[in-house]
Amino acid sequence: MHSYLKSVGFSNLSKNELKEILEDVVNTYDEKLIVDTNPETLFAEFSKNYGCDCGITVCGEYDEKNQFHMEYYFPFFRGTGVTTQEHIVVEKHAEKDSYAGACDDLRIGVTLIFYLQNAAEYMIEYYKQNGKVNSYPLTLSGLAKEGKILLPLQKDKEQVKIEQEASQNRNHLIAAARSGDEEAMESLTMEDMDMYSMISRRIATDDVFTIVDSYFMPYGIECDQYNVMGEILDMMSFKNILTGEDIYQLTIESNDMQFDICINKKDLLGEPKVGRRFKGILWLQGQLQM
Repeated sequence: MHSYLKSVGFSNLSKNELKEILEDVVNTYDEKLIVDTNPETLFAEFSKNYGCDCGITVCGEYDEKNQFHMEYYFPFFRGTGVTTQEHIVVEKHAEKDSYAGACDDLRIGVTLIFYLQNAAEYMIEYYKQNGKVNSYPLTLSGLAKEGKILLPLQKDKEQVKIEQEASQNRNHLIAAARSGDEEAMESLTMEDMDMYSMISRRIATDDVFTIVDSYFMPYGIECDQYNVMGEILDMMSFKNILTGEDIYQLTIESNDMQFDICINKKDLLGEPKVGRRFKGILWLQGQLQM
């Protein structure tokens, strides 16, 4: 049973209840896409919303007798806006017809790896273009199993402006360093040394979350899970239309990157409000805007 089902409002399901829900997705879907992958079978993707842009996707194959066989399912939450327009690399998972995507975004500092939500759309484009799919804008979103709300840091307008300029300068230096600029590499090394010195000095008296404003880093051994902290820019709450469970949709900014996350209300410690910070573990999903 998928551990992130509770993020979209399906907590403590029995096997029979889950089976009924998956059958409901296939029989009363909101979206359906079919891809002709080979002469004997057709790949099919069914999606149904059970809340605001969140629900369950069921994927499988139709055989030669037009019988559908489910291969896998996953809960989804579709974000808004465009998160990044960097070059995206997509690769198929070894065990099933699902895909992972990866991109290098200078704002994060690590390679972002995400679970591709619209696999059928990608497969259609892939076959149309004979394996040469262009890079498309990417919308990232996250499902959170647990999270906490932290109070914000007090900053005046001048501090915010200085931090934004410093972040832009650092991104330019990283881009130059990747191109082989030795001066940029030296500048980044000096910045890191200064930051290490500042943190070592302040950590003796200050709480770590008064020093660290936001972060975005890999979590555990699964490549598409991340430990994230960021400022809440917008929020809304809604209910799962089937179970009635309360769900929060939060728009957060972490390391200058904005994206939406979805979390069950009972899995969130604290009261989310604009300006406060969210801290939690995410399963990162992405949708290519084709």
